Amino acid sequence: MQDKKGNVIKSPDLNKMQAVVIDARTTIYINAEADAEEARSRYMARKNEGKKP
Repeated sequence: MQDKKGNVIKSPDLNKMQAVVIDARTTIYINAEADAEEARSRYMARKNEGKKP
């Protein structure tokens, strides 16, 4: 019988990433060189995309 190999999932190192606080309950992590304001606006645009007026 063959042995099963376990799934190896490598998590990103959060110490090498920049934390961007969206609101009190939401924090996203982006590349250290990326623009925080652009990431925040892209997140909000994607979040509001499906909402109806």
